[in-house]
Amino acid sequence: MNSSFEKYQKRRLISSYFSVVLSIFLVLFLLGALGLFVINSKKLSDNFKEEIPMTVFFEKDAKTASVEQFGQFIGNKPYTNTSVFVTKEEAAEQHQKDLGENFVEHLGANPLSDSYDIRLKADYVVSDSLSKIVNEIKAQEDIKSVNYDNVLVDMVNENIKKISLWMLIVSGFFCLIAVLLINSSLRLSVYANRFIIKTMQMVGATKSFIRKPFIWRNIRLGIIGAVLAIIALYAALYYVDQKFPKFEFLKDYEALGIVFGGVLLTGIFITWISTFFATQRFLNLRTDDLY
Repeated sequence: MNSSFEKYQKRRLISSYFSVVLSIFLVLFLLGALGLFVINSKKLSDNFKEEIPMTVFFEKDAKTASVEQFGQFIGNKPYTNTSVFVTKEEAAEQHQKDLGENFVEHLGANPLSDSYDIRLKADYVVSDSLSKIVNEIKAQEDIKSVNYDNVLVDMVNENIKKISLWMLIVSGFFCLIAVLLINSSLRLSVYANRFIIKTMQMVGATKSFIRKPFIWRNIRLGIIGAVLAIIALYAALYYVDQKFPKFEFLKDYEALGIVFGGVLLTGIFITWISTFFATQRFLNLRTDDLY
């Protein structure tokens, strides 16, 4: 009889530990994923901005020296990320591929001009900076026109601001939910031992002495949940890195260190503070209130 009861109690204890670790793991995984997204959001937005092209067209009779001089000029500018010279013949070939027909034969001549395809650094892809850059480029010799999608630039910058605001709101909400969920799981775990707590108190044990084993046990559970969350986050990042290698998420060691360290410290801190207040609550209850 005692043996079956002990087995039941052991299974119940293991089930309690498992539920605590699972809840900590799930919450910290979601928090870590959100943290990684927040930290890498600038990298994602910068990458998108740097893909917006600016095309500089030269006059039909532009001198070779002017084109070469412009290439040196634009390559040395702090706002230039990449610049590629495109001859009018290369532009015609690309248009033929896009259109599926040889328009040069129909027109009898190539109407296109030599050009430079420029990708700017993300910090300069804003309306004010772009206007100054365009004026500076147009002041160069043999420049016919400078084209870029101003509407797309404004839309991207506006949407990034909105997304950043909502990410802050969602992050705060998730932090609150994380504390509440983990706290609830730990309180249930401590609740199952309320009679043991009261018995220890009745035989003269101090509050700090009673709290100590509960706090250390739940901190260990918090560390286990945090480590599992870190492993799951790394696996998810590895999968994303394989799909989008140009972002190099796994090579950003600083961001990984901040998030993984934050997940571990959050697991330890929340379990410690939640267990402290949960045990304190039962320590302050009268024996009759335990029922």
